[in-house]
Amino acid sequence: MAPFHSHLFLPLLLLLLFSLSSLSTSLPTSVCVIGSGIGGSSLSFFLQNQTAIPTSHLSIRVFERRGRIGGRTASVNLSGDLFNAGASIIHGKNLHAVRFAELLGLDRVEPDGADWLGIWDGSGFVFKTLKPPPDDSSAIWKWLYGVADALLLVKRYGLSLSTMQRFVKDLLDKFMLFYMEPEKRPVFKTVEEMLKWNGLYGLTQITLEEVLIGADLSSRLISELVTVITRINYGQSVAMSGLAGAVALAGSNADLWTVKGGNWLLAKGLLELTKPTLHLHEGIESISDKGDHYLLTSDKGKEYECDVTVVATPLDEVNITFVPPVSIPYRRMQHTYTTFIRGLLNPKYFGLSSIEDIPDLVGTIETPNVSFSSVSILKQYGERDFAYKIFSRSELDDTLLDQLFSVRRDTIRIDWPAYPHYKAPEKFAPFLLDERHLYYINTFESAASCIETSAVAAENVARLIISRLLQSSTEQNIKPLPTSQEILHSDL
Repeated sequence: MAPFHSHLFLPLLLLLLFSLSSLSTSLPTSVCVIGSGIGGSSLSFFLQNQTAIPTSHLSIRVFERRGRIGGRTASVNLSGDLFNAGASIIHGKNLHAVRFAELLGLDRVEPDGADWLGIWDGSGFVFKTLKPPPDDSSAIWKWLYGVADALLLVKRYGLSLSTMQRFVKDLLDKFMLFYMEPEKRPVFKTVEEMLKWNGLYGLTQITLEEVLIGADLSSRLISELVTVITRINYGQSVAMSGLAGAVALAGSNADLWTVKGGNWLLAKGLLELTKPTLHLHEGIESISDKGDHYLLTSDKGKEYECDVTVVATPLDEVNITFVPPVSIPYRRMQHTYTTFIRGLLNPKYFGLSSIEDIPDLVGTIETPNVSFSSVSILKQYGERDFAYKIFSRSELDDTLLDQLFSVRRDTIRIDWPAYPHYKAPEKFAPFLLDERHLYYINTFESAASCIETSAVAAENVARLIISRLLQSSTEQNIKPLPTSQEILHSDL
């Protein structure tokens, strides 16, 4: 390490301050963001907190066509209790979400759900884990239960379980490269570049089933447990593309959490922290490139001039006209129908005699005999009074629900265009939709869709915006800023 030369520090500091001053006055500062979900709110945060450009004069507008913040992170009020209705779980190694929660002072709690799993094929349970002991059981009894439950899983699925765990660990290790120091990571213009850099691109080009067969997982594990996981987390089968399927498997890990009060509080907190101009109940209908700026026209008939425009919502189900047109690959969104019910399941529907015999989480396999993907208990109010969440690929009508439940006090139905319908080989729109400053965060969803992937994509887009603004600047004295270590240890 070169020695610190005190006589060099002042000139370098003045150079740094001069560069910052030049940047703050010469670079475009008007950024318009379409969408207030995790992608849009994360972008606002990263632009203001993780760039070398001073942001005291940075103008950010966020447009949200709905009347609430959060996009596909939302809560539903069922009989006075709030439950996650959209993106529900976050992995312990999702470091952006972890950092956001800590920064915003949000409490992390265990996600809604249960440890007692039953796999239903439409006519019976093909497998059940052991029913957990009561909460007041001794520690030794809970430990013995854990051992017995693990042995039961091994008996059913053999060593393929360990193979699956290694597969998920390898995925997480590669994903963790996205959190390396910025100076050690490139800035990516495309999703393909981003995924090839950390070795995950190949998983987007083949199905999850092909990936797992190649990894020597047993056909029983794939058709049962893995299928249950993909149906719960993405509403799709193991025919989905490999990387999204692998992310679904990571979402079944024990190291999971959710934000107390709802995951939408992450987006709300980030926007409150960064204080952009927020336009609720205002959707964008057209984006026109005027040469030196973009002209955005809203559904309220208003127009906004923006130096930089970022689309932070899936373009697949919104009608935004681009002038000139932009070309992106066709992508169909997978609709997940989420039904919240307060009541009591009917044990006879499952061929059982008692409600106590129904697992807390009922997962299903790929068969035409089942009309839902999963049923899980969210909360117990009494011996015969529960809150449930049901995932399905189509809306569940009252006739079916009356068969499935013996008591139904409150019912809420939500239709989510929750994530892309994954089909290998995946094709991606670029992050940069034109030759200037029109960006698209949600293209990354064609690889995998969750809270963290939205934040990872938003961070890259923020870095891409800054790097391109620097390159396009006409000021000759604007150069990439030195790091603090370079300032302290430079030797002229």
